[in-house]
Amino acid sequence: MASVLLIDDDEELTELLESYLGAEGFDVDVAHDGESGLRRAAEEDHEMVILDVMLPGLNGFEVLRELRTRSRVPVLMLTARGEDVDRIVGLELGADDYLPKPFNPRELVARIRAVRRRTEDRHDAPRTLTVGEVTLDPATHTATLRGEDLALTTSELAVLEVLLRNAGTVVSRETLSQEALGRKYSPLDRSVDVHVSNLRRKLETDTIRTVRGAGYLYALR
Repeated sequence: MASVLLIDDDEELTELLESYLGAEGFDVDVAHDGESGLRRAAEEDHEMVILDVMLPGLNGFEVLRELRTRSRVPVLMLTARGEDVDRIVGLELGADDYLPKPFNPRELVARIRAVRRRTEDRHDAPRTLTVGEVTLDPATHTATLRGEDLALTTSELAVLEVLLRNAGTVVSRETLSQEALGRKYSPLDRSVDVHVSNLRRKLETDTIRTVRGAGYLYALR
């Protein structure tokens, strides 16, 4: 069974999700505050963390920031509906995805499975990709720049892989959303743009270029 850590102070919601996810084949651990959630996320082996923004003590952003210094476990943030800033900040800090509250538990399951599928698909990928000074190894879920680990999240790695496989050609946001994030693109969803922004910062170059009205291009040098 896939192990999921749910960090949320809403006990009624966590009981509901624990039951629902358990019926869908997931082993769910629960923490109700930021400190204990961070400790369990750092010390225990989970395939994914579901993290609410609004938590007593350490808030979700603080938990995520600290967690990313020691772990690359996929993180899905739960945000208040309509709070676009929360979603963007979460993605910039290293979240792989977000889901606004209130949500349908079926959509949460779909998001979890999409993240796991991306990981499994890369594990089965046939070869290492090298474009310029960047090398991505799907089998080990790692990417390096001049031999140095880029410390990418699951979603950043997925977006970079699609761009590298199509280096020299324009990749639309629709394609990146579908192939990298596993869902249909929505113009209101900034996830692709934020992941690309994070990649640019970590690559420290302008190799990922915006093609206005078309998408993104990983430039060949």
